Amino acid sequence: MPNRKKKKAAALRYNEERENAPKVVAKGEGEVAKNIIKIAELNNLPIKKDEDLIELLSKVELDKEVPEALYKAVAEVFSFIYRTTNKS
Repeated sequence: MPNRKKKKAAALRYNEERENAPKVVAKGEGEVAKNIIKIAELNNLPIKKDEDLIELLSKVELDKEVPEALYKAVAEVFSFIYRTTNKS
């Protein structure tokens, strides 16, 4: 049987009026990850696959802002979201 890694997912939220940085509002692996992705799809939210970033985000506590060390990577995700949702 092949050694398959469990699917992982994390969801970020950013409210610039109340938060200094994006927060991890959901994270998990296996069935939890599948549910996070399903909810995103049902709500037409963009999904970006980045295995390295998910490994780092999975270490951030729920409802905590991402650490400064991850700002650049998270900014790239938000840039992806902006490009994806603002296509003319």
